[in-house]
Formats: sequence, C-alpha cells, structure tokens
Amino acid sequence: MKKLGHYLLLGAIALLCVFPFWWTLVTALSTQGNVFAFPPTFWPKEPSLANFAEVVRVIPLWDFFRNSVVIAACTVLWKLVLCSLAAYPLARMHFRGRKLVFGIILATLVLPSEVNFLVNFITVTKLSLVDTYTGVILPNVVTAVAILLLKQAFEEVPQDLIDAARVDGASDWTIFTRIMLPLIAPWLATVGILTFVEAWNEYIWPSIVMSKPDEFPLSVGVLYLRGTFGSSTRVIAAGTIITIVPTLAAFLFAQRYFMRGMDGAVK
Repeated sequence: MKKLGHYLLLGAIALLCVFPFWWTLVTALSTQGNVFAFPPTFWPKEPSLANFAEVVRVIPLWDFFRNSVVIAACTVLWKLVLCSLAAYPLARMHFRGRKLVFGIILATLVLPSEVNFLVNFITVTKLSLVDTYTGVILPNVVTAVAILLLKQAFEEVPQDLIDAARVDGASDWTIFTRIMLPLIAPWLATVGILTFVEAWNEYIWPSIVMSKPDEFPLSVGVLYLRGTFGSSTRVIAAGTIITIVPTLAAFLFAQRYFMRGMDGAVK
C-alpha cells in the first residue's frame, strides 16, 4: 500500500506537469469550440494542422528557427569549453586563493539573472555588440551552476588515473583533454542540455539586445502572432508548440546521459 501511495502521488505530479503542454497541444490542433471552456477540453475538436500552417504564413518561422539554433548551439559550445576550463583547476589544481575564487563564484548564485541586465547591456553596448548574436550569447557562456556541476564531476575521477598519466609523461592539457573530458561526458551532456533549453527559451535578454526582427530567435519572434488589434489563441498555441518541440527532442536524444549526469551530481 505504501508503494501504491507513492505511485499515485508521482502520477498526480506527472499529470500536473503534463497538463499545460497537453492543453496547449489540444488548443493548437482544434479548430472549433471555446478555448477557455471549463472544464477544459481534453481532446481536439475537428483537429487540423491549419493553425500550424497559419504560423508559417504569418511569421518568417524558419528564419527565427535558424537564429535560435545558432544562438543555442554557440551558447552550449562556449559554455562547455569555458566552464570546463574553469572547473578543472578548481577541482584538481592546488593554488593560493582557490577556495576564495570558488566562494566568489558560488556567491553569484544569490543574485537573480535580471540584476545583471543593466550591467550586461552597458558592456554589450560598449563592445558594439548590440543587434548581434555575440551580444546575446556572451553573458550566458559562463555560469556558477555549470562550473559547480563540472567541478564535482572532475572531483569524482579517481586520482590514480591522473597519477598514472603523469608517470607516463602526460601534461596537464593532455590529462584534461584525453582523460578527464571523456570520463565526465554524462555531466557535459547534462550541462549541455540545460544550457540548450535555457538558451532556446530565453526571451527577455534577446528582446533587449536585438532590435532587428530578422535576427530575432524563435522565442521572441512568436510574439508577432499577437496582432495589434486582436490575436488567435489557437495560432499562438501552435507557435508555442513549435517552440517547445526542439527542446523536448534534445532531451529525449540525450536522456541517458542526462540522467547519468544528474545522478552523479546528486551524489
């Protein structure tokens, strides 16, 4: 009975998590009925892909999609490179002030990201990076959470492997690239997936830095589905589904590595 209660609780939580996505999907596929009816409709009425076709007609969907792919991919690549380079010395090298540096990095977790918008915008403006992909990507390539996860991953690698590599004459760079990085692949996948989802769904910062519509990512571009004098909830729901699908696909593709990485992070 105890296990049954646990399963029922987990099932209820799962339903609460899935319901918003399911309601959005039903709304996007429906062509008839009251969108805001109560109780809500759990199955599309006269299902059709007309709302998705309307999204493609109203906005330059593929241009927005391409922009999001470029921004998300570059953010993931640079975050993995820079955060792993920062985490490895903190985990495996002994130098004066190491704990102080790590403490300062952790202290940044206290501040919400919105606090940094003004400083980041001034910096991006001074560097002439407004209306560029680099201006959107640069403030997000190094985060304390990513450094913390990768530092813990490096610490879990047995010291004997590093000592054996040093006996064989391997340099610190060789140990880092040939031994450490392959061994922490699940953690790298975890950080990569979390970064991809965050970069793909980022709305506030791109809308601040970008002013040219043809450079908007998909998360910002879908707002064009909201007209000046009116909007179609079903078309907006279809645009939302299109925005969500890539992140779900990325998670499903790397789910095995993600779960292994999260398991190691918890340990």
